[in-house]
Amino acid sequence: MEDMIPGLTDDVERECLARVPYNAFPTLFSVCKRWRQVLRDPTFHRFRKSTGIAQPVVVLVQPFFTYSTWPEHTVYRLVIFEPVTGVWSSLPPCPNFTYGLPHLCRLAAVGTELVVVGGRRIDTCLRSNGVHVYDFVSGEWRHGSSLPSPLRFSFACAATHDSDKGCRTVYVAGGHDASRRALRSALAYDVAGDSWKPLPDMVSEPFNCRGVILRGKFLVLDRHCAEAFDAATGSWGPVEEFVPQGEEFPAMCIAGWDGSIYQCAGREVMVQLDGGVWASVAELPGEMRVALHAVAWEGKLVVMGVGTRKGALVANILDIKAITTMTTPASAAWTNVEVPPEYQRYVDAACCLVI
Repeated sequence: MEDMIPGLTDDVERECLARVPYNAFPTLFSVCKRWRQVLRDPTFHRFRKSTGIAQPVVVLVQPFFTYSTWPEHTVYRLVIFEPVTGVWSSLPPCPNFTYGLPHLCRLAAVGTELVVVGGRRIDTCLRSNGVHVYDFVSGEWRHGSSLPSPLRFSFACAATHDSDKGCRTVYVAGGHDASRRALRSALAYDVAGDSWKPLPDMVSEPFNCRGVILRGKFLVLDRHCAEAFDAATGSWGPVEEFVPQGEEFPAMCIAGWDGSIYQCAGREVMVQLDGGVWASVAELPGEMRVALHAVAWEGKLVVMGVGTRKGALVANILDIKAITTMTTPASAAWTNVEVPPEYQRYVDAACCLVI
């Protein structure tokens, strides 16, 4: 087999490819079969992460307005924010979404792929069973196996990814059906195998709930209760210590890189300590009136919310590693994110990939 780059050993060639920015992967992917194999190799991506080359990519669902198709409707699109470079851009639209993304769809990050699940179609106002996957390596969309009935809305969704075992799973649970009846059912989507399987029913009936992967378990959180699905035992169990505290609903909880769970409540960022106690670690920046979404990656937490001026989107990054040395929450240092005018819109959903 010919060398990928003539005159260089395989190891050096792989290191050269590893240093190419993630957004150039689709170009590399189209060059030859061998480069495609390298880009698909889990060890290639583990190397990028171990050397600090891999880049966090925050994906958002935002509205934008167009008068070419449906002037009376708000259309939703996928937006990318790169925390390292500060660059904002739009993801290529999915060919199946003629009128934009479904409203209130769920996002799940699985390795180098983004999974879009469910929501409500803008053109028909009906619930969607659609599953669509965007591959950041090839730069292409593909249609996934449809979400099984009953069609649900306001459900919890989160994904787990084990590159060593080749396990890529998206979990869905709770929500309500077309008759607004609360659901206890749950499902697991095998991204590689493109197949759904039912999970045992939950004890509770979480309505407007959130999903979090924490220490390998799928947590479903709503205002009054929390349950966790353990794939190793195939069963659900109550986790009272994870029930979010506070008056905000639904509570915004984020699994941090350190195995802890964080919450934005009121004007505070809180972390859960041993014993289920919540402790404040930072106060929201003064220019953020209310926090709406947050995502985390190794050592960082980006919080997005409504600003004090004209309600535009504002975003700030908190160094989670640094807050352990802060004397008071008010002393936590935030890094302001410059949001271009065309992206200063409400965030409907968010997730983060490290590519």
